[in-house]
Formats: sequence, structure tokens, C-alpha cells
Amino acid sequence: MPRPDAAHSTDLEGYEVLVGVCGGIAAYKVCDAVSTLVQRGAGVTVAMTKAGRKFVRPLTFQALTGRRVLTSLWHTDEACDIQHISLTDAVDLIVVAPATANIIAKMAVGIADDLMSTLVLSAASPLLVAPAMNTRMWENPAVQTNCAALKDRGVALVGPAEGRLACGTVGPGRMVEAAALVDEAATLLLEHPPKRAVQRA
Repeated sequence: MPRPDAAHSTDLEGYEVLVGVCGGIAAYKVCDAVSTLVQRGAGVTVAMTKAGRKFVRPLTFQALTGRRVLTSLWHTDEACDIQHISLTDAVDLIVVAPATANIIAKMAVGIADDLMSTLVLSAASPLLVAPAMNTRMWENPAVQTNCAALKDRGVALVGPAEGRLACGTVGPGRMVEAAALVDEAATLLLEHPPKRAVQRA
């Protein structure tokens, strides 16, 4: 799906997106993706793993979205009155980016031992996963088996791309660029009307 010409396009207005940011240098690309989704009209809530917060501070995503960033199951912002189940009920799409081998494995076998894995396990909307890891990790049979299991369940995967990785090697494992991630997210969102609009009808 081509991206809109105008920066002011609001084709995603009314949609709610939950973006889960895991640990990886590619987390910086997610800042651009989140900014673009917001500019296109989507409401975006960001959740971050402890490792993800090592690469990008929650304050960055708070500034981009105008919303509190979720970092723990046990320290939810009381003013928002959001719990993980009600949050996943409300969103139209969950995006996990960068998706590490760890979160992919948890998703594949149904582990829910932290905020991120609990959110994806309680998903009531499509899931979009953007893998990012070292080439040898990506090519490991265990990771490939886990990704195949997710695809069999209808989870959408975008990437990884090939190129130079943070570890200095060259090969598959780079997270796709922000524009490609947004394009895939928009395609999935626009397949259905926003939940909010359906509830009002």
C-alpha cells in the first residue's frame, strides 16, 4: 500500500495501536514509526521492556504520543485506569518492534511473565512482528520454528532485512525501516474499521 503523499494525511484517524518496544539498537527506528502513525491520525500507546528502555528512554515515546508509556504490570498509571486486558481489548493492532528472539519465543509458546509477553498473549487484535537480531540468531532453527508457528496462527511478520548489523556482520537480521513498518501496519489497520467506530454504531 503506497504511503500518502501529504504529511497531513489522517487516513488512520480513529485507530488505536499498541507498540511494544523490545531491547535492540533498532528501537531508534520505532521512534520514527510511532511519530508517523501519530501524524497519520492513529492513537498510539507504547509499552517497553526493561531492555528496550536501555536503548530509548520512555520519555521519548511519551513526547511523540502524548501518552504515558507502559513499563510494568505492577506500576500502571492510575490516572489512565488501564490494565493489560482492557488495553488489548481497545486496540486495533499490536506491533512488536524490534522483536527479539526472546519475545518471539515467548509468543510462540505462550509465556506471559512480564508486561510485553502478557500484552501479546492477551491480544484481541491482529499482531505485527518486526524481527531484529544477529544473523546467526535469526537463522537458528529454533527461531525459524518459532516464527513459522506465529505465522501459522495468523501473526504478520515484516522483515528482517539484510544489511550491516550492529555487531558488524552483514546478513539478514536488520529490522525493516520505519516506513516499511508503518506501511505494513497501515495495511493491516485499514482492512477493518476502527473498533471505536464499530462500538459507536
